Amino acid sequence: MIEIIPAIDIIEGRCVRLSQGDYARRRVYDASPVDMAKRYADCGVRRIHVVDLDGAKSSSPKNLRTLEQMAVGANVEIEWGGGIKSEEALRALFDYGADYAIVGSVAAREPQLFVEWLLRFGGGRMILGADVRDGKVSVNGWQEDLAIGIEDMVEEFLPHGLCQAICTDISRDGMLEGPSFDLYTSLQSRYDKVDFTVSGGIGSMADIERLNELSLRRVIVGKAIYENRITLKDIERWSQNA
Repeated sequence: MIEIIPAIDIIEGRCVRLSQGDYARRRVYDASPVDMAKRYADCGVRRIHVVDLDGAKSSSPKNLRTLEQMAVGANVEIEWGGGIKSEEALRALFDYGADYAIVGSVAAREPQLFVEWLLRFGGGRMILGADVRDGKVSVNGWQEDLAIGIEDMVEEFLPHGLCQAICTDISRDGMLEGPSFDLYTSLQSRYDKVDFTVSGGIGSMADIERLNELSLRRVIVGKAIYENRITLKDIERWSQNA
């Protein structure tokens, strides 16, 4: 069964959600990131997806203390992205408790550096973050679109141990209108050795059920949880059957 990975986006230590990556279109939620991580762990979730939006915008991690509190307070694996532009930042994430690092901008702009990280830390800990808009990769907190596609990046890193990738369809992110099913089935069938994570647009359990029927492996769910389109009980039932 497809693995549900709940998302926690952080600005100034608080849970938020953006619509289509627009920082001006943010909604702040009452629950703290640590409390949310604990709730997910209690539901049987094995991994959570955390994005340091302050870090993504400023090009260096900004919520490391929150990461540390989450790592200590919740029995769940943490994949963390946002502002990882140097090996110093990467090592800091692991020191503060992240299990996996999501790298997007460096992979797109400095591919040789990402290759070095893949070789040094292993594909088991490094996740390619390839966020796309109109088929092209977007970087720096979705503020800049490049001329390359996700396939270009996968082809480059696959020989060096890449085995995990998160692809977010920015046009659908936070819109609750369903994911780009064709995009993900195409990627997963083309690159079987890479575990692709579906991200963007999940609005109901029906979306997850369809992704599962299509043999996709992982899916990130964010706003649908906060908006009560998908409940913690739904996630718990799914995790128990996984």
